Amino acid sequence: MTPLSDVFKAYDIRGTVPDQLDATACRAVGAATAAFVGGPSLLVARDMRPSGIELSRAFAEGARSRGVGVIDLGLASTDLLYFAAGRFDLPGAMFTASHNPAAYNGIKLCLAGARPVGRDTGLARIQQEAETLLEAWAGSPPPFDAATAAPYEQRDVLGEYAAHVRSFVDTARLRPLRVVADVANGMGGLVVPAVFAGLPFHVELLFPELDGNFPNHPADPIQPENLVWLQQAVVEHRADVGLAFDGDADRVFLVDERGEPVSGSLTTALVAASMLAKHPGTSVLYNCICSRAVPEVIAEHGGIGVRTRVGHSFIKQVMAETGAVFGGEHSGHYYFRDNYRADSGIIAALVVLELLSDADVPLSELLEPYRRYSASGEINTEVPDPAGVVDALAAEVERAGGALGVADRLDGLTVDRGDWWYNLRPSNTEPLLRLNVEAPDEEACRRHVAEVLADVGRLARPAS
Repeated sequence: MTPLSDVFKAYDIRGTVPDQLDATACRAVGAATAAFVGGPSLLVARDMRPSGIELSRAFAEGARSRGVGVIDLGLASTDLLYFAAGRFDLPGAMFTASHNPAAYNGIKLCLAGARPVGRDTGLARIQQEAETLLEAWAGSPPPFDAATAAPYEQRDVLGEYAAHVRSFVDTARLRPLRVVADVANGMGGLVVPAVFAGLPFHVELLFPELDGNFPNHPADPIQPENLVWLQQAVVEHRADVGLAFDGDADRVFLVDERGEPVSGSLTTALVAASMLAKHPGTSVLYNCICSRAVPEVIAEHGGIGVRTRVGHSFIKQVMAETGAVFGGEHSGHYYFRDNYRADSGIIAALVVLELLSDADVPLSELLEPYRRYSASGEINTEVPDPAGVVDALAAEVERAGGALGVADRLDGLTVDRGDWWYNLRPSNTEPLLRLNVEAPDEEACRRHVAEVLADVGRLARPAS
């Protein structure tokens, strides 16, 4: 097995099974997590990947061997695990690799109250302790003695979770909309029917069978090629909206009634307007690659926009500091103060369905006031030294004294060029640079993408 440094990322643990992540490693991580969070209990849940059964059991044995009891929630979406961590004020471990292919699995950890765990807030310490244990075990962990270990119980909280999700809308206002939900053989196949039960929607599910081998298409809705089935079904069924969930069902992307995809930024703006109508004058977070339309909409609806770094650990921390009612990311993560500051795709979906129920126009028209700019989407470029390229470009912008725009380093490099802007960030997990560009129209956006990529290519080449 490869070192744990290969699987411990900035926000979670993730790798291929069994070469990067196996039962022995998960048992060590479970013991290390128990030592970090203390007692009396922690929650464990898993998605539909076949490897999750063995890996989550090994994690639970590690935690119980350190005197921390385990409450096993069984199959769950990630946001269900976060709900339980908030509801019972307990730390939790969710076994999932989200949108990654079938060969992967991983662990998303949270503290009691669904507070985030990132590299700087616990993951590094857990990694160090797990590596110490693995070295001591030399590949053969001691036998697990259930008789002397901390308690284990199973608990079903799906009904409580579904009721919690429905509490974010006035169900009496909902009308019989036609909804197509592509759950991509992921955990949406469990939670979407539970949440929508008893609501007046006509729901058509695509690929509802829980199957971690993803036999139909990858569970990664940010990629346009994975939306094709949903787009076709929305048009075929004359649906009001399409919902595309990722593998662990904590993210959602929308498709309008014409079969056109809706960006995470537009969804953020739409949900922000709804949340501000219910909570006037509150703060709303948006990350630094969201469209300029998002802070504009927040201000127009009387809210206080707060710009953040990309990533759930950072956003949840800023939500705690500011008391923000809502936060959105371009990647399809939507955070709610009253959801223990955790993200939930299905809560965002219900908020949109409530808005559609109140509106006399289809989703495409509801979104029209927010379609103000053209965006490139995230463009990934592989380079030998991503951080070095960002630093070099930042230095050039600074030396130009404003001629190349106004820069900030909140997250990677964001450069405001007046009527257009771009953000360039190194990936946390791969030798990639992630570029996002926004401009007044598509032609300008294409032109400026080419400009920035030319700079990246120039700065990535080694000096001769």
